[in-house]
Amino acid sequence: MRWPCVRGILLLSCTLGGFACDHIKDAAQSQSAPQAASETPAPALNLPPDNSPPPSIDANRAFQYVKEVVKFGERPIGSANHKKLEDYILEHLKGDEVESDTFTADTVEGKFPAHNIIAKYPGAKDGIIVIAGHYDTNYWLRGTGYVGANDGGSTTAILLEFANQLRGKKRDGYSVWLLWTDAEEAVRTWSDTDSLYGTRHLAARWQQDGTAKEIKAFLLTDMIGDADLDIDRDDNSTPWLENVVYEAATRLGYQSHFFARENAIQDDHLPFMKIGVPCADIIDINYGYNDAYHHTPQDTIDKLSPKSIEIVGSVILETVRILDKMDPLPPK
Repeated sequence: MRWPCVRGILLLSCTLGGFACDHIKDAAQSQSAPQAASETPAPALNLPPDNSPPPSIDANRAFQYVKEVVKFGERPIGSANHKKLEDYILEHLKGDEVESDTFTADTVEGKFPAHNIIAKYPGAKDGIIVIAGHYDTNYWLRGTGYVGANDGGSTTAILLEFANQLRGKKRDGYSVWLLWTDAEEAVRTWSDTDSLYGTRHLAARWQQDGTAKEIKAFLLTDMIGDADLDIDRDDNSTPWLENVVYEAATRLGYQSHFFARENAIQDDHLPFMKIGVPCADIIDINYGYNDAYHHTPQDTIDKLSPKSIEIVGSVILETVRILDKMDPLPPK
């Protein structure tokens, strides 16, 4: 068992069935995490005012997507249900510019086909904002009835709703790429090599082909549907970008749901942090009292709320709107 580094509220995170908690680890103990971002002060932000109507999403439609995702049941890599969900996502993206980043995940339990899905919505400005979230569930929980309504389901759904908001609209700002990441979860036990298979593969590829240099911000969503929404401030994210997220939440009146806790979180953004991409992990790691539902069969749809998805969706779209108008952006 590892205790997270938490400021503000003490968060107890326990081992489940012999498997270590896979997202929160003390940054001082983790070899894979970058140095805690909070060690470097965030530069002062000159954020432009905006009096136009705030962005919003269709929360009920997004919540319906969560229900449909959960109906597939367990969705670990290599399973039939995982393939069904992949097809479901692609069906919703018909007519959009979509890239499937297909590779083989070489894991401690063998080799599995994996697919990162990228939907691209062009903008007038040079540069890309990536909004990401994973769609797989835990391989080691297969056979338990684990459906990952929040952990995997909520992020799959909110990205589908973002696609609805972006589709067919002319963007004056940066291009936005929606990224459904695969094989985020540990196959056996979370470690540097048994986790983040999809983003480790994609970050290496985008670094090699030059795409990484074009990414202005990487906004990661994870576990964002909890009815008791309380988004953590992540010390492993880019400080100035976390500040923009908080400014977006404040402008929309949702600041009470953000940053009461501070953690160093290991998640899909770490491979991109390592190659110099500005990242913000938007995550509510305390899912249920003392993290009671995380990675258990109790991660079910009744624990979620459309309002939480609406809050996170609106804040992310406002963050994108702020980034579009920030000129120049702070250095990476």
